Amino acid sequence: MHADNASDRSPGCRLGAPASLQVYARTMETLCYCAAVRSAARKATALYDAALAPAGVNVAQFGLLRRIERAGTVSLTELGRVSELDRSTVGRNVKVLERLGLLRLVSANDQREAPVRLTPAGAAALRKATPLWDVAQRKVEKALGVPGPNICGLWRWNFGKFSRETGICS
Repeated sequence: MHADNASDRSPGCRLGAPASLQVYARTMETLCYCAAVRSAARKATALYDAALAPAGVNVAQFGLLRRIERAGTVSLTELGRVSELDRSTVGRNVKVLERLGLLRLVSANDQREAPVRLTPAGAAALRKATPLWDVAQRKVEKALGVPGPNICGLWRWNFGKFSRETGICS
């Protein structure tokens, strides 16, 4: 077995593993915005998911249900467009909501499209979830402070502009 001593560790490696097993990490001189945003998103998602749990939905499901409610009947393609998700992701999420009895597929003239509509149970879940979402929203607003909504709007606009200019995530 290889002994762990200072001569066995490479410079910059933060793990005390033998040199043959070390994972090399470079110290970043600036904050990685992507990592920070992803970490914040995971924490915010956990907060909203916990708040919405009594309604039996998570924040992603709640968002889709709200968009469907606003549209009345909406195709998966249109739902993906307004949700900024690809159609296959929307399709998978819709199947879960359908199994939960919160929405149903409706017939359409174009069989390639799959329009969906809330069921009475879906409308009831939204009625139960909305005040729970409001509480979570106030907690996030309090944590972000006054500039919170402005920061989110600025991020959304700038990332949208970046995506259009570069063709990334378009």
